[in-house]
Amino acid sequence: MFTNNKGIRYDQDFKRTLVNLYQSGGKTQTALCKEYKVSQTALTRWIKQYTDDGEVMTAKQVKELQKPLAQLEEENLILKKAIVIFTPHSDND
Repeated sequence: MFTNNKGIRYDQDFKRTLVNLYQSGGKTQTALCKEYKVSQTALTRWIKQYTDDGEVMTAKQVKELQKPLAQLEEENLILKKAIVIFTPHSDND
């Protein structure tokens, strides 16, 4: 991060970190702006810039996607355990 006569400039890593914090659902845009002293306009622009399709996801949308993800991960774990149980083992194992 460096400053010039036009204001503060932020490096790519800083911008991506804030976008990741927002997308992970940990904090709202408002909270991030206050904590890191960044304008709402800048953060919104960074989110659009660093989101693959340009679509901005809200923290609520991220949380809604995390629920089915957790369920799928649990189902995957159950299936892995079932494979171990139902796979025949030889005496050499």
